[in-house]
Amino acid sequence: MKYHIHTYGCQMNVRESEAVAALLEAAGHVRAAGEAEAEILIVNSCTVRDMAERKAIGKCGNLCALKRDGRNWKGLPIVGLIGCAVTRLGEKVFDQLPHLDFAVGSRRYGLIPALVNRAAMGETRMLEISGPDEIPTGLDAHPQGLPAEGAPDVNFQAFVTILLGCDNRCSYCIVPDVRGHEYSRPAREVVEEVRGLVGRGVKEVCLLGQSVLRYGLRNKAWTADDAPSPGGYTEAFPRLLESLAAIPGLERIRFTSAHPKGCTDELVRAYREFPQVCRHLHLPVQSGSDRVLAEMGRHYTRAEYLAAVTKLRAFDPEFAVTTDVIVGYPGETTEDFEATRSLMDEAGFDNAFVFKYSPRPGTRSAALPDDVSTAEKERRDQVLLADQEVRGQARNEKLVGTVREVLVEGPSPRNPARWSGRDSGNRIVVFTPCEGIIKGQRVQVKITSARPQTLLGELA
Repeated sequence: MKYHIHTYGCQMNVRESEAVAALLEAAGHVRAAGEAEAEILIVNSCTVRDMAERKAIGKCGNLCALKRDGRNWKGLPIVGLIGCAVTRLGEKVFDQLPHLDFAVGSRRYGLIPALVNRAAMGETRMLEISGPDEIPTGLDAHPQGLPAEGAPDVNFQAFVTILLGCDNRCSYCIVPDVRGHEYSRPAREVVEEVRGLVGRGVKEVCLLGQSVLRYGLRNKAWTADDAPSPGGYTEAFPRLLESLAAIPGLERIRFTSAHPKGCTDELVRAYREFPQVCRHLHLPVQSGSDRVLAEMGRHYTRAEYLAAVTKLRAFDPEFAVTTDVIVGYPGETTEDFEATRSLMDEAGFDNAFVFKYSPRPGTRSAALPDDVSTAEKERRDQVLLADQEVRGQARNEKLVGTVREVLVEGPSPRNPARWSGRDSGNRIVVFTPCEGIIKGQRVQVKITSARPQTLLGELA
C-alpha cells in the first residue's frame, strides 16, 4: 500500500517520521506522491504547545473524514495518529477522533507495520502507549537506523537521535510525561549509524536530544568494551563528538538542544579541537529573571547562563548562540520581563525564538493563575522580536567583508535565481551561484551585506 506522513513539531519528530517511513517500506509499503493517492495516512503529532497539538488533531480529523465520507478515490484509507499527543491523551484520543484506526505514542513506533496490517483486516481504535522507562522500538529497524531510500535530502544532511526523553522537569513542559525518562543510545550504535549515513553520501549530521548535552548521564552510553578516548575525554557527549569527528567524509556535526549546565570545559575543548563540530549552540534561556527561572525549575541563574555564553565566545567571538524565550509565564512582572530583555542584550544572541506562555495540562505551572493578559503577552513578544532584529543586524554586520565556508542547500526559497546554504554558525547565507555548483558542496562566500537573519554575498 502507499503511505503518506504529515509531521508536526520538532526535529526529533522529523527524524521519527523518517524511521516510521523506513519501517513501512521494510514491510513492503511504498511512499505516495501525496496525500490524495495514499492508502495509509499518518499524522505525527506535537503537544509541547496547545496550538501545535490542535493543528495535528485537526489535520487527523480531516483525514478521518475521508473514511467517514468515503471521498478518497483509492478507497477508505487507514488513518493513524502517532507521537506526543497520543501519549498525553491516551484513550481520550478516540473521543476526539472516533474514526481513527490506530494511535501510537512515543517509543512504540516499531509496532506500526503490524497495526497497519490489523487495520487492513478491519480492526480499528487500536492504542499503543509506552511506559516512562521503555526502551524505544523501531528506531533502528532499517540498517543502521538510516532514513528510507528516496527520503528527501538524505544525500548530504541527516538527523540522528542520540537521546530520548527528558529528566529536567521544567514546570511548564510536558515533554517528560509524553517522552519518558532519558535514554541515551549506545555510543557504538550511534557511531555506526553515522558511519552508514556517510557511506551513503551524508556530509552533515545533526544530533538530536531534548537536552542533548545530558547524553550518557542516566544510562551508560559508553561501556568497558569500548576503546578509551584517544584525547582523554571523560564526559560522554564530548567523547561522542570525538568519535564522530574521526569518521572520514563527515564534514559537519551539529546538535540541539542544550542546557547551560552542559557547557563544560570538555565541550569547549571539543569545539576547539574538531573543526567538524559547528560553531553554533541553541541554548534555551526562557527567562532572564532569577525569580522566574527558579519558578520554572531551570536549575541555573542568570549569571550562570551568561557565564556559559561567555565561555563559548571566549575562544571564538563569532560563535553563534541562539535561544528560546517564554513571555507571560505566570506571575511574570514588568521587572521580570525587563530582566529578560537585558539578559538578551548582554548575551548578544544571533537569533531568538520567542513563545507566548500557554499552560499545558498536567504540568506544575498549569496549577498557577495564567495572570498575564493575552494582549500583554503579545506586546512583550513583539518587543523581544524587535530587539532581536536590531541585535541580529548588528551581529551580522560585523561579518561583512569576511569569507564564510557555506554548505550549499540549493536555490533560495525566496529567490530561485540565488542559492543559499549555512555557515558553521548556522547562519543562512544567500549568494549568486556559478555553473557547476551542486547541493551538498562546500563553497567559500565573501559577505557583502547583512540582514538580521541572513548574510548575502558572492562566491569568493
